[in-house]
Amino acid sequence: MIIIFGPAGAGKSMQGQMLAARQGWRWLSAGQLLRDTHDPELIREMQTGQLVAHSKIDAIMGEAIARAANINKVILDGFPRALEQAEWLIASQPQHGRSIDLVIVLSVPKKELMKRLEVRGRVDDVADAIDERFGIYKQETDPVLDYFTHQGIRIVHVDGTGSVGQVHDRIMEEVVACKLA
Repeated sequence: MIIIFGPAGAGKSMQGQMLAARQGWRWLSAGQLLRDTHDPELIREMQTGQLVAHSKIDAIMGEAIARAANINKVILDGFPRALEQAEWLIASQPQHGRSIDLVIVLSVPKKELMKRLEVRGRVDDVADAIDERFGIYKQETDPVLDYFTHQGIRIVHVDGTGSVGQVHDRIMEEVVACKLA
């Protein structure tokens, strides 16, 4: 598995989809899986900027990973976002038969992120929700990265600014360096 980290607007989805298409892998976006449920309660939670309950997203992600059993690699986008989810992912590796090969952290300045989100126009991209997600991202994902570091998982920080192609080239350099492609 490859995990792509970054705050809302960093380009996780675009880069994850490109990497999956280029390599024949499966892109699994926690946010997209949640939006695709069409569950009004979950959509309301997302619109407030709060993260969905860990147990709900663990179950949704676990089902998606299981459906991708015949795919060589999966790319997780927006998951895990909290320490409990990271612990679940590590503990559930025997069930889904996958280990975490690489964590990619897309780094983009906040001013650039705000500009990107203003034009994206998703239902959960309202100003208050964006501010709330920025705070939650930093607070909850730093411990996840620390946990993965202690688990011996390779983490790389990639400059997420520039064109989509430039960012993708930087990601591919890391994927190739790890002998994953």
